[in-house]
Amino acid sequence: MLKSLHVRNYVLIDSLDIDFPEGLVIITGQTGAGKSIMIGALAMLSGGRADASVIGGHADSCVIEAVFDCGEDDAELRHLAESEDVEWDGGSLVVRRVISRSGRSRAFINDCPVPVQVLSSVSSHLLDIHSQHQTLLLSDRRFQLKMLDSFAGNSSALEDFRKLWETFNSQKTELGAVSDSIARSLAEKEYKETLFRQLDEAHLLPGELEDLEAEQKRLANAEEIKSALCSIESVFAGDQSENPYSVSSSLQGIQRSLEKLSSFLGEASSLSSRVESCRLELDDVYSEISGMNSSIDVSPERLQTVESRISLIYGLMQRHSCRSVEELIALKDSLHASISDLSSLQERKDALEKQIVRTEAALNAAAEAIHISRVNAAPDLSAAIREKLHFLELPFSVFCIDVLPDGMSSTGRDSVVFRFSATGKDPVEVSRCASGGELSRIMLSLKAVMSRFYKMPTMVFDEIDTGVSGSVADKMGSLICEMGKYMQVFAITHLPQVAAKGSAHYLVSKTVDPETSRAETTIERLSGERRVLEVARMLSGSTLTDAAIANAKALLKG
Repeated sequence: MLKSLHVRNYVLIDSLDIDFPEGLVIITGQTGAGKSIMIGALAMLSGGRADASVIGGHADSCVIEAVFDCGEDDAELRHLAESEDVEWDGGSLVVRRVISRSGRSRAFINDCPVPVQVLSSVSSHLLDIHSQHQTLLLSDRRFQLKMLDSFAGNSSALEDFRKLWETFNSQKTELGAVSDSIARSLAEKEYKETLFRQLDEAHLLPGELEDLEAEQKRLANAEEIKSALCSIESVFAGDQSENPYSVSSSLQGIQRSLEKLSSFLGEASSLSSRVESCRLELDDVYSEISGMNSSIDVSPERLQTVESRISLIYGLMQRHSCRSVEELIALKDSLHASISDLSSLQERKDALEKQIVRTEAALNAAAEAIHISRVNAAPDLSAAIREKLHFLELPFSVFCIDVLPDGMSSTGRDSVVFRFSATGKDPVEVSRCASGGELSRIMLSLKAVMSRFYKMPTMVFDEIDTGVSGSVADKMGSLICEMGKYMQVFAITHLPQVAAKGSAHYLVSKTVDPETSRAETTIERLSGERRVLEVARMLSGSTLTDAAIANAKALLKG
């Protein structure tokens, strides 16, 4: 329900802060007082087109804000709000529209900025503004279907069906993706297998290239290396012809001489120890050089093998745009996984196809159950609406609901058409009925029934009683009042019979400042004698008579 409305600088409204109760709210006022301005403000909150012309006076912007109590249990509205990242504040929604002089419009829900499209979508669950000759939701086939489902009590079955429908579509989407992957994999399989085979047969090892390059350097320079090592060995070992003493034996002789001198020269002892230490270290160096020399293999065959291996690795790196052996190994593993994954993809495809068959069978069964429920409920709902129409003095009217086959969707496999005839012959679609008073009664009957069987948004009737009078007007007032028992209803009316039915009565009036000649629209709640006088004015016009006042009191008591 609409709890409060706050308006600043909108057309002729400078400032308006007003609260509204539950039930039937009556709004009256003389022609031109500005009742349509309030409808326009609510239309702005419903996502209506906005431009700078709606900004009143010399203000820079106008602000329209409404507070709605939606109820904590409104799951559909809560899901819609949360899907747009709007905080759900215990079922309370503050909807605000700000329009600037530049024509730019901004929309907010619970202080969260939202696009106008989202504002419109959310507001459709909060407000239904029914203007004269305007069908709005009632000309919408989807809304007609919702009405029949609500009457039939299909909410739970439809929620289960919607989940099945989402699962079915999700499975079909996944099946399409898996099938595409299989097709791509099959097309690339032979090529990938060739690439994998080349890499697998290369038996690549991490760090292999660095080791091979180091070995290639040794093999390519083996003779030079061996010659140098042999010369070094000859120095260590001594030359039998020119220098028969090895380095080690010469140092050993020096060490013994220093040891003898140590009895005469104290410092000779430490020198002897140092020479001995050098001798031992050089013996160790000699041993390693000898080992290196013996390990050097002057092998042209091995050199050719190593160079061929290096050439193979560099060729693979260039072919596959890799910078290292490790990248080649990673590519090989990736190709292997891709080739192996084809079997798992096929298994997933087979499983999905079986799941889709089961889900489709469940969908068909659920759709059939919902279809039967709709077919069974359609005559009862038709009769309920027909009863309202007869009550509104359309005694020969016929109203029927056709449940027609349609393509499968999230609401089942049916479409619904509401048909009407005032004469009882050849009923046509409700949306094609466009006569004033007749259309008003049709729409009111439909919405009166909906108010009991469907969670309706706040209903705003803008002079729906246009074109009717007398007993029909009184009965329309009774129907609107009945709707007010189940929901919040605003009725903008010129008929006293309707105005007297409301639980709350608001008067829209326009005043003109004599100094500036500027008009301003205001709205205030009436009670007591002031309400009696307003109803009397509606009965008699600008000149109030005692009879009109007495008649107004009688209407208000009744």
